[in-house]
Amino acid sequence: MPYDAPPNLAEMTLPQIAEALAARRLPPIDQWDPAEELDSHMVIRADGTWLHEGRPITRPAMVRAFSSLLVQRDGQHFLLTPQCRQRIAVEDAAFVAVDVEARDGTLAFRLNTDELVLAGPGNPLRAEGDADCPAIYLAVRHGTQARINRSTWLQLVALADFSGPIPVVSSQGADFALVP
Repeated sequence: MPYDAPPNLAEMTLPQIAEALAARRLPPIDQWDPAEELDSHMVIRADGTWLHEGRPITRPAMVRAFSSLLVQRDGQHFLLTPQCRQRIAVEDAAFVAVDVEARDGTLAFRLNTDELVLAGPGNPLRAEGDADCPAIYLAVRHGTQARINRSTWLQLVALADFSGPIPVVSSQGADFALVP
């Protein structure tokens, strides 16, 4: 079955984004607690590249499928199935946020897996690092995060409120600092 990429984020309204989020069916991994634990021999690099046994996974559909099974527990990432959890090494964050659009007081992000995430109280932004070189992260789901890439960070800066002591962006009624 061919994959239909979602429309360009800039062309979507907030109701269309919400509809796309509601249509995404994810496995019920919050209901799974398998006892068996293995090593997946997989790594997610800081740039979002997925590797298996040192070789890149070049099929985007495989990455999207695996990413739907990701959880982070106690600082460790796993691919979770009902029968087994497989450790997966993550260099920085499991996802990369590659685009952002502001719609009706909400920041909508597109991830490197084409998934859409709305920042807000349930998916907060967090600033790390220092003021000269901040790293911004977006909570995705099940403890996983997306690192905001440089071009998306610049888009956030353009949307920021600079009236206070530090730049802040708002989404769904929550304010998020763009510097630690």
